[in-house]
Amino acid sequence: MPELSLQHIERIARDIRMQEIIFSHLADELIDHLCCDVESEMERGLSFNEAYRRVRQKMGSGRLKEIQEETLYAVDTKYRIMKNTMKISGIAGTVLLGFAALFKVQHWPAAGIMLTLGALILAFVFMPSALGVLWKETRSGNRLVLFLSAFLAGGFFIIGTLFKVQHWPSAGIILTLAAMFAVFMFLPALLHNRFRHGGNRQKRTVYLIGFLGSVILIAGLFFRIMHWPLASVMTGIGLPVVFIIALPWYTWLTWKDEEHITSAYLYLVIGSLAILVPAVLLNLNVQYSYEDGFFKHQEQQNALSGYLLKNNDQLAASCSDSLKRNQVEELHSATIGIVRLVDAIKIRMVKAAESKPGYQDADISHIMNGKEIRYTLLSRPFHPGPVVSFLRPGCPSRLELDKAIMDYTNLLSEMIPDLYNGEKTDIPDLAGILPSDIEENAPPSLMSGLHTLEMLRNSLLAVEANMLNRIMENRQASESI
Repeated sequence: MPELSLQHIERIARDIRMQEIIFSHLADELIDHLCCDVESEMERGLSFNEAYRRVRQKMGSGRLKEIQEETLYAVDTKYRIMKNTMKISGIAGTVLLGFAALFKVQHWPAAGIMLTLGALILAFVFMPSALGVLWKETRSGNRLVLFLSAFLAGGFFIIGTLFKVQHWPSAGIILTLAAMFAVFMFLPALLHNRFRHGGNRQKRTVYLIGFLGSVILIAGLFFRIMHWPLASVMTGIGLPVVFIIALPWYTWLTWKDEEHITSAYLYLVIGSLAILVPAVLLNLNVQYSYEDGFFKHQEQQNALSGYLLKNNDQLAASCSDSLKRNQVEELHSATIGIVRLVDAIKIRMVKAAESKPGYQDADISHIMNGKEIRYTLLSRPFHPGPVVSFLRPGCPSRLELDKAIMDYTNLLSEMIPDLYNGEKTDIPDLAGILPSDIEENAPPSLMSGLHTLEMLRNSLLAVEANMLNRIMENRQASESI
């Protein structure tokens, strides 16, 4: 039977020590067991390297750690308690968060309670017990910073997310701490740990690329949660770097010589999907919810505007044979004139936002239904340029609109004493609806500008409706005398 040299035995012992086997007697038994298996394979005519590689493939990459965990579980009561606590709390917290998300989406009761319990269990039971288990299994002072930073980043992230969803104070501070621990402690400690375990030059390059991509991705997700600018840019850069460049490259380098798929590879794929899918869904959900809220609110404003306009037309028509006919016609004509001006500015803003090289007016026909704008068909609903060009104080469109509002307000001032028997009645500040100043570094979006104009339109129609109703009351009072 072939016998291993001292160099071969030392290599096997070194590899076992790198697996962080902390029981000395267990490590000796494992070394002896692997040496026997390698010698058995060498009897078939294989070289040491081929025999050792085949033995490692049979065992799997994590089998030695599993053997140590089983040994610890059998001989250490405290470890057994921590292990069971970690498993139970991890399952319970995850299930509670899953049901809380379902209840939250469906607007069912008890969602907040389950969300709070799940987050507290994960942050204050699962995370500490997992930290204790990792320390018990490794006893590595070099990895203590890695474990602590992961515990702090994960704990603060869970609690910060809870506070954010529940709209409790200090959520931003907690999430900021989570991001800082992740970016400045956990990821550097993980990178140092990977570099410390060696690897060829290509693997070190992959580690560095993955580190940079993860930093950008975490910052992007943090910016998305905090509703800060550049969130989409950073997530758009971080996701491809991590999951299109670093992860496939690392997979190829690690398992290109493997003859079969190991459990570690499956865990890597599943874990990556567990990060990628929620990150993408979070971005899509936040964006869609943000846009849908604007669209629905704008549609409701349009419906109200249509009702007010139809109602005012009927009121104006009913006063056509009264002594106040000229006054009614003047008021209604002025209202329709300024409403048409508002509609014209809205259309100009949409055309400016949708314009492209070679643009023609016909290009927006698909988003126009007569004078009504189909907001969900806009390709650039949050483009800031049109608001700056058409609603900024001092620009031509704004000057035209300000003059029309001033003329309309003067007309109301002349009519009010006659309609209210000389009483002074406050006129709504129509000009106050429009933005008084627009910062160049953070201008409002197109949808915000359109919403502002729609509110102005409805305010004008509401003021006219109030005046027309007053005319009708005076008419009925005079007929009853």
